[in-house]
Amino acid sequence: MTIQEHLPVLSGLLLLGSLAMAQTPQPKAPPQPMSFFITSVSKGDGANLGGLAGADQHCQNLATAAGAGNRTWHAYLSTQGPGAVNARDRIGTGPWFNARGQSVSQNVGHLHGDTLEQARLGNTLTKATAISEKGEPIKGFGDTPNQHDILTGTMPDGRAFTDGMDHTCNNWTSNGAGTAQVGHFDRTGGPSTSWNAVHNSRSCSQPDLVATGGAGLLYCFAIDAPRQ
Repeated sequence: MTIQEHLPVLSGLLLLGSLAMAQTPQPKAPPQPMSFFITSVSKGDGANLGGLAGADQHCQNLATAAGAGNRTWHAYLSTQGPGAVNARDRIGTGPWFNARGQSVSQNVGHLHGDTLEQARLGNTLTKATAISEKGEPIKGFGDTPNQHDILTGTMPDGRAFTDGMDHTCNNWTSNGAGTAQVGHFDRTGGPSTSWNAVHNSRSCSQPDLVATGGAGLLYCFAIDAPRQ
């Protein structure tokens, strides 16, 4: 039999092989491990978090309970005054994914919209993706109770305030006097739709955090890769 006579058979075999490959389920890439969450519960003492160390430990404890304790977790919080700390400088470099493996942001610049292009694209932190360490939604605008206020103490660019007013509840040690800057994780309500800087709380007490639409919840970011 000549080569020309073999061609229809070869073509048929190639077609069958292509169809078989197309119908064979392709293995899915494993989901990205969680590197971002909103705390499912507050510390319960208003904005007295025990300073940055206490806030970080709260993130670490919740992450550990959710099976993600093999990373170092920091709360997204700024402090003020001498030795002020910028929230953006303490959360690692990204990218960050929620408990369902959904992208929240690629890097610090993308998270804050540092360039015109990054601001135009925007991060992917929304009510749908800003979920707890348990993979559960957080109550936002329109839910009962509304808990969309997230403590940050930061300006929209992720840096500390320098105006001399208290925006961090005495650097996260007050449960009474002072105020805390908050963002809205659901990007809804208030004078802006910022995830990290919308308005100040009424005071630093737990009842006043609740009264202004919050519960004393925090953003938590993993600052390193999972450890083996």
